[in-house]
Amino acid sequence: MQSNLSTDFSCPIIGYIKSPFADKFAVPRQSGLAPSAISQICFYKPYSDPKAFIALEGFSHLHLIFFFDKIEKEETFRAMVRPPRLGGNQHVGVFASRSPFRPSRIGLSVVELVEIKKHDGEISLFVSGADLVDGTPILDIKPYIPFVDAKPYAKGGFATEKPPLKQVIFKEGVRLKLKSLNTRELKAIEEILAQDPRPAYKAGTEDVKLYRAQLYNFEIVFSFHGDTVLVEDVLQLKA
Repeated sequence: MQSNLSTDFSCPIIGYIKSPFADKFAVPRQSGLAPSAISQICFYKPYSDPKAFIALEGFSHLHLIFFFDKIEKEETFRAMVRPPRLGGNQHVGVFASRSPFRPSRIGLSVVELVEIKKHDGEISLFVSGADLVDGTPILDIKPYIPFVDAKPYAKGGFATEKPPLKQVIFKEGVRLKLKSLNTRELKAIEEILAQDPRPAYKAGTEDVKLYRAQLYNFEIVFSFHGDTVLVEDVLQLKA
């Protein structure tokens, strides 16, 4: 039985996220992997109406439904993708992945609700562990319900466990350049770099390249040495 909808439809953008991630590189590959990273969800009118958030404080976590706006719309359907988890050189079906290169460009993440803030009669939400680029459009939020959403015996396919973490160290004097950040923000940077944001095929290879990630209005310059990430320098970005 066919739906009476056409093959395309539109839905409103209810807001956007302010996150530490100025670009796609170094964004955690899944939500919750950098729990110290705090983001703010801002809502457009009329969706910022406080009445729309009554009883939300009773939930510890939220589903974020968002739009991958940094991904160009493809003219033809791509049935196969190469997940970073598999080294970027093995294909799987797009519907067996969380790749942003998908027909609708819709993303789904689970985040922890830290604070509901009311200002000038409007609501914004502070969440931890988001894996969204700064400015990403939000399509909807829904409460995470543990007895429905948590499936302890679920199978994870090719993503059965967290990737190993690397040790993050700073060159002498470099950490001082981040003195304007608080303790949690500094920890978030370490959590993000420890995930190894490089393409997965780089893991275990000899890599002399310097990498750069824009986090918290800083450009972090870092390199890899075995199981260690060395922060080589920190540059202040223009506001």
